[in-house]
Amino acid sequence: MAEMIVTVNSVELCIETFGDSADPLLLLLPGMGGSMDTWHPDFCTALADTGRFVLRFDYRDTGRSVSYPPGKPDYTFFDLMADAIGLIDRFGGGRADLVGLSMGGGMAQLLAVDHPDKVASLTLIATSPIFPADLPPLTQALRDAYAAGTDPDWDDDEAVVEHLVHSARVHEGSAFFDDSEARAHARRLLDRTPDLRTTGNHGAMRQEDQPERDFRTLVGRISVPTLVVHGTADPMFPQEHGAALAEAIPGATLLLLDGMGHQAPPRSTWDRVVATLPSRDGGEDSR
Repeated sequence: MAEMIVTVNSVELCIETFGDSADPLLLLLPGMGGSMDTWHPDFCTALADTGRFVLRFDYRDTGRSVSYPPGKPDYTFFDLMADAIGLIDRFGGGRADLVGLSMGGGMAQLLAVDHPDKVASLTLIATSPIFPADLPPLTQALRDAYAAGTDPDWDDDEAVVEHLVHSARVHEGSAFFDDSEARAHARRLLDRTPDLRTTGNHGAMRQEDQPERDFRTLVGRISVPTLVVHGTADPMFPQEHGAALAEAIPGATLLLLDGMGHQAPPRSTWDRVVATLPSRDGGEDSR
């Protein structure tokens, strides 16, 4: 299916689907500032081949979805989560398997805690528990890269491409970083996003007061089949984050990918990831 614009929660979101709409919905949740381009179309097809109706989409302020002035997003994280719920209701009959990367993994955890009826299974990639925990911070190398970083000239496409490629290089595991693929990905983002500065709006979302809750206990009550996928070279969330998350969710499976950084699973790992996806009736996918 080609990309299409749908209206959810009174905003326009760009989506693309793979597979048969009669199959169970699998919703892909990117990381902060991430668009549907986070998920390679071939990976989406591989997921659909397991008998799932796969939907990838652009968050607000990414890709071809609704955008706001740079630095002035008029929404909260919970609005983004409500968008995901709207897609689940519209395309999944109110229930979906969730695959979340980084911030998307945090969103998936919160959906499972607050809307358990909407969630059939969880696959949490390169993310961290939503409860406080004594876990290693981002690596010194990544801290140094952030400290040395500067914004590009956003009117110079080649400068923007170099900026995006550098970001991929410092986040992804060196064993899997591919310069040519990173450049192709950067150009896709340029082609699909009217103003790439808006992708930074996720870091400036309005804060919404929330009551304090014991998320460690709440995460421990998640009862859907869960897979935690984590790279051993993740510089943002070292692998202890994935291990702590898998330990906290009853029955969760931990899949450590040697050399993977803070990224969507690389092509060479797809077979392992797809084969280990949790099925709705528990256990790993057997199709």
